[in-house]
Amino acid sequence: MQEYYYELVVKVSSHLPLFSDFLSDTVPVGFEEKDDGFIIRSEDSLETIEWGLEQFCEALQKALNESIELECIQTKQKNSDWVEEYQNSIQPLAIDKFYIHPTWSEPSKELINIAIDPALAFGTGHHPTTASSLKAISKYVESEDNLLDVGCGSGILGIGAMKLGAKVDACDTDIVSVENSIVNAELNNVKFHNIWEGSCSFTKNKYDIVVANIVADVLTFIAKELKSALKDDGILILSGILDKYEKKVLNFYKDCEIIQRIPQDEWVTLVLKLK
Repeated sequence: MQEYYYELVVKVSSHLPLFSDFLSDTVPVGFEEKDDGFIIRSEDSLETIEWGLEQFCEALQKALNESIELECIQTKQKNSDWVEEYQNSIQPLAIDKFYIHPTWSEPSKELINIAIDPALAFGTGHHPTTASSLKAISKYVESEDNLLDVGCGSGILGIGAMKLGAKVDACDTDIVSVENSIVNAELNNVKFHNIWEGSCSFTKNKYDIVVANIVADVLTFIAKELKSALKDDGILILSGILDKYEKKVLNFYKDCEIIQRIPQDEWVTLVLKLK
């Protein structure tokens, strides 16, 4: 361990989830999420990350046509056991039938436990899109269902489904996500039936449930593939949708009926069925 590390404290005035998604895709180390921003720590200088945040903020302001305040303060700190401090800041989370917790905290005795270490995963259940997807899985997945998790990320949604007795296939275009999903499945003593790097078009199987927690634009691009993976009476769970893009997404799913709409903060999860 080096004698010093760098700490970047980031504060944003709005759209925290969008900045969180940006950091998940670009930061090669874990980061701590606060109510008004983030704390990023690394033994390497974080100037490039700071510049990237400034560029992202500028682009977001132009796209949304609104002002967003961003403050970044980088300091050099003497190495101490900040990992332990970070672990103490991560709180377990109960979502319907599930209890999401890091490995260093006690599991629940009443709920279905999902162990996810934030240092290893993108999805921990704390983001609204992950939480609302887990609510849908908790309600609609039954034992022996065949489920496809498209854009599996940390694997948390597929793991939840497997713990309900489903047989789960999963895919992601990011090999790191595929690897994380496999590691997290092993951590939870479950195993994906099949998991691959690439799109959902690689499978010819039909599923009782297809879940895709991605972003609105991608959900429109792959609408045909998602629907073609469904059985005739199958259920499609779409998440990662900012509420202002909901109508745009639904334009590509006009042959589906809305079974349930699950809003959380500025996000919405849609549960659909083919008409």
